[in-house]
Order: sequence, then C-alpha cells, then structure tokens
Amino acid sequence: MSSEITYLVLDIETVPDRELFTPPDPAAGVERPFPPLYACKPVVIGVMWLGADLLVRRIGTFGEGKDEAGTMSDFAEWMGKTRPQVITWNGRGFDLPVLALRALRFGLDFRWYYRGEGYRYRFTEEGHLDLCDVISDHGAAKMTSLDGAARTIGLPGKDGVDGSQVEGLYNAGQIDTLRRYCLSDVAQTAFLFLRYRLVSGDLDRDGYRHAASAMLASLESDGRFGRLLDRLDRRRLLLSD
Repeated sequence: MSSEITYLVLDIETVPDRELFTPPDPAAGVERPFPPLYACKPVVIGVMWLGADLLVRRIGTFGEGKDEAGTMSDFAEWMGKTRPQVITWNGRGFDLPVLALRALRFGLDFRWYYRGEGYRYRFTEEGHLDLCDVISDHGAAKMTSLDGAARTIGLPGKDGVDGSQVEGLYNAGQIDTLRRYCLSDVAQTAFLFLRYRLVSGDLDRDGYRHAASAMLASLESDGRFGRLLDRLDRRRLLLSD
C-alpha cells in the first residue's frame, strides 16, 4: 500500500431496502418519511479520487453492472488497499454509517473503517473530513445543506433532482440519471474541499486557483457535467479578480 496521502470525495444515493423496511403510506400532501439508516440500500457510490497534489485521478461510480453485494465488495476492497482520506458532506451522519451497515449485511471486510486511522473519530480530519460537520463546528451551529454551501462559492447546488426523487428514478430504471446526479454532488463537494483547504490555511490563494482550475478542466473533459458547468459562476468559484 502506498504511503502517499490521497483523497476520496464520496457521495451515495440510496433507496429503501424493502426486505428490511416497508415505508408507511404518507398522508395526503406529506412527503414519505426517510427510512432508518439500516434500511437504506445504496444504489450509487460516486467518487472523485484526488492525488496528494489535489489533481483528479478518477471520477466515477463503483460497481457498474454489478448488484449491491458486488458493488459493496468492490468498494470495500479498494478502500482496504488504498486507505485514502475520505471527504464528504454529512458523511459522518449518513454515507459512512450506511456503508458500514451494508458491509455488516453482506459480511464484508471493512477493517479500513474500524481499524484505520481516524475514520471514525469525529474531532480529527485524519481519515475522514466531513465538511458539513466541520463547518457547523461539530453541531454547535445549525447544519448547512450541500445546496446552500455550494451556491455560496459559485456552484449551482441542486439542479433538477433531489433526494426525494431518488427512489422514483431508480424504480423507473433511470440509473444513469442517478449517477450523474450523484457525481454532480461529488464534484461540488470536491470544490468545497478545495475552498476549505484555502480558508483553513492549507492552500494559499494561488494554490487554490491552480487546483480549482485543474478540477474544472477535468470536469470539462469528462462529458457528464454539462449542466453543472453551464450554471456555475466561474469568477466566484475561481476567485478571479
């Protein structure tokens, strides 16, 4: 295993696991309640893998063409070998606990999470940096949404799809739409990570602009981020004078 520090920006999309949970029928005009964490079934695991230089190595989703058990196995194996620092938005409250519970369901080797350095300790950025938790001062302030934080730095935030629509899209076979939606959230979380590195003093302004410009170029060459790219404020995002 390489000793180089890399970063994995992570987001998941889930639907209710009907083998474990039957959502109650909502009252008229009321949105169906979100299932408990143990009954959240991941249908997309979206990632952006960054090198120590913050340049994009990979953008994509785990387990394409595989069932949930195969997808989870691929993810667990890759994390066990690579041990990146995980970057999320509310991943401590949702994404990582859900993945850990699904590992429990399938009996997967998740030692990277339980025995790895810092992944489960809230008050360090080692292992896992939950940007939502850090920016809200670990719960002292009211949690900000990814949509709101993204728009603060010039990104479009949520665009046409939100979490309440995931199950309907999944049941309609719109998995590619869900992947694009998930990867849009991943990309916006990645830009927030770079801006956090700037304001926390780990990058200077020139370093931030270089990393953000390179990330933007990676998205432009990818082909899956047209709507995001069309709607962002480049001057605000790149802190152009």
